[in-house]
Amino acid sequence: MRIPANILSSCGALPVNGCLHRGAIFEPRPLPGISLRLKATRGWSCGVSILGDSGGKLCNWGKKVTGARASAFEDGNMGADVRRKRKVVEHICLLKAKEDLSEDQEKVMLDYIYTIQYYMRGVVAISLGRICDQNPECYTHAIFMRFQTKDDLANFYKNSFYLGILKEHVMPYCHGLINLDYESEVEDDILPIFRKGEEFNYGVELVLVLSFIRSSLGEAAEDAMTSLDNLAVVFPSLIVQITKGPNMNTDSTEYTHGGVIRFRSSDAFEMFLNSPQFNTMWRSKFQPIIVKAVSVHFPVDPIGTELM
Repeated sequence: MRIPANILSSCGALPVNGCLHRGAIFEPRPLPGISLRLKATRGWSCGVSILGDSGGKLCNWGKKVTGARASAFEDGNMGADVRRKRKVVEHICLLKAKEDLSEDQEKVMLDYIYTIQYYMRGVVAISLGRICDQNPECYTHAIFMRFQTKDDLANFYKNSFYLGILKEHVMPYCHGLINLDYESEVEDDILPIFRKGEEFNYGVELVLVLSFIRSSLGEAAEDAMTSLDNLAVVFPSLIVQITKGPNMNTDSTEYTHGGVIRFRSSDAFEMFLNSPQFNTMWRSKFQPIIVKAVSVHFPVDPIGTELM
């Protein structure tokens, strides 16, 4: 993948490796007023990381790697009013794995994290991937989860199954992690909520973790984040969905905001990063008020492509 010259600084690409992960079948609790079933199939995809320096500039630190996957629920019932919105709660976790982590240990760790959705209520979707390249922050893996409500997220953090996985299958192989949570809105329709359907079968997921200058928190930061929504209007053929919001995790205050953008394809993602609109927006809205910007993106293969 070419490094977008207008926005990414000149960082050398490094060789990377990856691994394969699996999916499964489960029956979660439906949202109020929505009936649904899920059919998950096996799939895999690759990841790339993009890190920001202290000046708020983005730079590419890696190439595509194998080792990412995504899943969600599905249903054939479509909402009639696409303008209606439903609140969702997003969870982002970045891991720093130990250097001696073997491929087998990594596979077991990610598989256990992936199974959280099958044992916990309220998990709407999950995706995760390995960042198989060096970067200034030394993050090696990224995890994204969507919850129905804030209560579901709160229950997640104290759930014995999650705590057991963290203790037995994550922390023995990692020397650090950060969590970031935010509330956002999506169209009140089964497919956008659960990230299913034709538009979500393939694509690239971009996870943003940002730290704004404290004096900019409020109007300036909100204006910058809103500009991401405006780009979705400008590029409907490239972007499937954007969610973003202020970090509400009081135990992790290093970053102030988070966001997730799903692109229709790797070509769409590259076109977005190289577009004058994005470059102008980043330089004018973000770069002047950003302390740190961390980004991880990974292509997504179809999981549960058939509507039931």
